[in-house]
Amino acid sequence: MASVDLAPVSLSVDPVRRFPQLLGGLALYGTSMAMLTRARLGLDPWDVLHEGLTKRTDLSFGTAVAIASVAVLLLWLPLRQRPGIGTVLNVVVISFTVDLVRAVLPPQHDLAWQITLLTGGIVLNGLATAVYVGARLGPGPRDGLMTGLATRTGWPVGLVRTGIELAVLATGWLLGGTVGVGTVLYAVTIGPLAQAFLPMVVWRRADPGAA
Repeated sequence: MASVDLAPVSLSVDPVRRFPQLLGGLALYGTSMAMLTRARLGLDPWDVLHEGLTKRTDLSFGTAVAIASVAVLLLWLPLRQRPGIGTVLNVVVISFTVDLVRAVLPPQHDLAWQITLLTGGIVLNGLATAVYVGARLGPGPRDGLMTGLATRTGWPVGLVRTGIELAVLATGWLLGGTVGVGTVLYAVTIGPLAQAFLPMVVWRRADPGAA
């Protein structure tokens, strides 16, 4: 499969298509996070890390997410990644959406519903990642790390994403975060899912020579 161009493009270019795509993708991502937390079959790797941080400190979950985001942004520096409006909105929209959905979606105890939320949440997370990254308005902190490493190394996005998720998972587990079957399933499938969805939703210029 040909490589997908994920370089950020100014918001002034096709904003009617791209800005709603960004917001929709971020909202879907927050929704998928809530689904995974309510499935109670294991957190995704980043939330294992966030929970581990809350267990080691007096931080709230949201504060742990924010601190981790800033730390990841610092890793952008050697990769020469440039933040965009999507980078800022990533933190705001996802944090708001995940809390909103969790407020109306109770924790599940029936195994059938748990499995449904888990599988649906993972697939939706992969799609949401592709949608908001594909808007090319600046990736979120974690996805900027993914795309930056993919660009610098020439490795496939799926391979890079999976490697990052596994490293974060190990760190979160060592800090005391909750790991389950859903954690493992997410870690090994999210990279290939995001890579599969990207060509379908990424924004491309209608005229390659246009400004």
